[in-house]
Amino acid sequence: MQTEGKFNKEQIADYQKNGYVIIKGLLSQKEVESLRESAKTDNEMDKHAFQRDDGTGAKVRLSLWNHPGNGIYGMIARSHKVVDSVEQLLDDEAYHYHSKMIMKEAKVGGAWAWHQDYGYWYENGVLYPDLCSVYIAVDAATVENGCLQVIKGSHKLGRINHVLTGDQAGADLSRVEEVRKRLELVYVELDRGDAVFFHSNLLHRSDRNNSENPRWAMICCYNAKSNDPYKESHHPRYTPLKKVPDSAILESSESGEIDGESWMDVKNDKSAISLEKD
Repeated sequence: MQTEGKFNKEQIADYQKNGYVIIKGLLSQKEVESLRESAKTDNEMDKHAFQRDDGTGAKVRLSLWNHPGNGIYGMIARSHKVVDSVEQLLDDEAYHYHSKMIMKEAKVGGAWAWHQDYGYWYENGVLYPDLCSVYIAVDAATVENGCLQVIKGSHKLGRINHVLTGDQAGADLSRVEEVRKRLELVYVELDRGDAVFFHSNLLHRSDRNNSENPRWAMICCYNAKSNDPYKESHHPRYTPLKKVPDSAILESSESGEIDGESWMDVKNDKSAISLEKD
């Protein structure tokens, strides 16, 4: 499939080998500052936010939406530089599976357990792990404020069983411990506007934020058209994605328009409910 994404052949090979690849400065400083200002003053996002206990009493706060809308969040998720790059990695047409804003505040933001995204999405009728997530740093991500951690090459393990820990579904820790003896753990430190594209079977986690600095991140998740789920779920089946020019990101922030998001009620998360019943 021919696209005009950001990756060269070597980066695509790295993704296939390691399960992730980083793009420095995917968003310009002006773009990420507009995103940051919009997100941190967005009453609708705040109103639809929910929390996940990490099993220690600390909580991770996030908002999640299925359809990208017409404001700055949607323009980023629909921009050529994001979607075309995802399509290079999926080698297929991509559609928007959902997006979320992770709001890990200073001193109080909880941890995320080791997990694979496909460990959740498998429950939604998605047959293959042909999905890709794009993690965009809204705030700088450091070891001190609980940056993303990945296990390099772990996407090749296949789907690992997931169980609930606190309010979060995490990968079987006995298996993760053995994986860590063989594969490299990487702390993914990012500057504002940097992005990491990662495979849905890549094991990843993050620590609690014990620093003085917040760590917000926007994550856009995509599924391949050929991987259309076989059943209805709380995330959409194949829905054609209308791409927009990269210039639309700043144009949308200048208009002040933030609308069209299909906010998700956490009570409708069937994958979590299914795991809870196991």
